[in-house]
Amino acid sequence: MTDDTLNAFVPGPRCQVAGALKGPLSGLDFAVKDLIDVAGWPTGGGNPDWERAHPVPSTHAWVVEQLLSAGASIIGKTATDEVSLGILGENPFTGTPLNPAAPERVPGGSSSGSASVVAAGVCDFALGTDTGGSVRVPSSFCGLYGIRPTHGRLDFSGICAQAPSSDTVGWMARDAAVFARVGQVLLGEPTPAALPHTLLVALDAFGFADPAVAMALAPMVERLARIVGTRRDETLAPQGLSVWKDAQRTLQSSESLKTFAPWLDRFNPRMQYGVARNLALAGLITDTDRTRAALMREEARARLRLLLPPGVILCLPTTPFPAPSRGLSISDLAFPRERITCLACLGGLTGSPQVNLPGAVVDGAPVGLSIVGGRGTDNALLAVALAFGS
Repeated sequence: MTDDTLNAFVPGPRCQVAGALKGPLSGLDFAVKDLIDVAGWPTGGGNPDWERAHPVPSTHAWVVEQLLSAGASIIGKTATDEVSLGILGENPFTGTPLNPAAPERVPGGSSSGSASVVAAGVCDFALGTDTGGSVRVPSSFCGLYGIRPTHGRLDFSGICAQAPSSDTVGWMARDAAVFARVGQVLLGEPTPAALPHTLLVALDAFGFADPAVAMALAPMVERLARIVGTRRDETLAPQGLSVWKDAQRTLQSSESLKTFAPWLDRFNPRMQYGVARNLALAGLITDTDRTRAALMREEARARLRLLLPPGVILCLPTTPFPAPSRGLSISDLAFPRERITCLACLGGLTGSPQVNLPGAVVDGAPVGLSIVGGRGTDNALLAVALAFGS
């Protein structure tokens, strides 16, 4: 596949930055989502009017600096859903990156270009951001390892914010060993040798997924249980996955409007209908709505603390179905978007680390299995991913 076929890099000259001559990531190439600063290169944000409102950065984002210092080299900046406000990877301004694993389907977003170039084998790994699912969903749809770290675990400086109480920066890779190597650098800890001892299977999440997805993921669950040792079935969200989704949507949308309001007010930017509509609807959220959602967030976090003491992880489908077809209408995608968010809301709502494991296929397209740990157990999840991918 050529770069033109992928449509995954931002238009214009290719951003290329060599890494340090020596380091733990020497010899690896990576791509950078176009919400993340690379010194001397504009950050476009997937919107035609974002760049003119924001100066070219003079310093690298923290995460970029760490990777370059470790010896990895940048091969380009990649496409994103408009200012990170999307989950499918379609952008009417820059086009939709190819999903190399399922070319007739969307790649997932908003880290769409990053997933595309990694799945195509153009680079070893890529950076993305994840507020409401933007690393996990494209990882599921494109058949990649992908992580949303514990909220606040990695420095977010030099990255376009959306909803600060949920924003994270993560990465994707085809290979479990590369995936873990990147984690050792960014998390600053070696991947532990000891694995968790108990696997919880979120029955409500598996029941929410399409039956074909639950069936396809079943062998992965069994393998994971053999790796970990003990399996137990549990209910993840006693209040209902859709209730958790509504709480996360309320909080994330409110913060997104607050983040982008100064830009909207000053520059009146061009925006696709779906993004503009959702920002406008966020203005209708009341203080009572936000308080109710914040209380549900506390309940969800308490639930995760109860379920996931040290040594225990949980698994669920990353997405309830494989990637939808490209080019569907806004109305056709409305309900599927809500279903995706019902499973993806876990990360933003609880702040827990989550890793997508590739390996299942439904109707010729990838679909992933997620593992979730308690806050701060990112390295334990990487150890599980490494054992799973060996």
